[in-house]
Amino acid sequence: MYIILWEYHVKAEKQAEFEQIYSPSGAWVALFQKGAGYLGTELLRDETNSLLYITIDRWESKSAYKVFLSMWEQAYGELDAQGAGLTERESLLASG
Repeated sequence: MYIILWEYHVKAEKQAEFEQIYSPSGAWVALFQKGAGYLGTELLRDETNSLLYITIDRWESKSAYKVFLSMWEQAYGELDAQGAGLTERESLLASG
């Protein structure tokens, strides 16, 4: 299994929109589901800082994720740009 962890510091006024896009029923999951080998996404919110989130994306393998990226690069970039306006910052925490 290949797992990707992202941390997001969300703008307070954009929190609801962020949750819609990044939730397990949101736009990212809808895009990821187009890729073979996608296993699921979790959205976690920090209990002490409600503007801090972590996503956990699961893929069967790193190669499945890379194939997805090559096939859906444009759509991924467009959705990533949309999400950038919702956060103060985002960081890749780990992948592997």
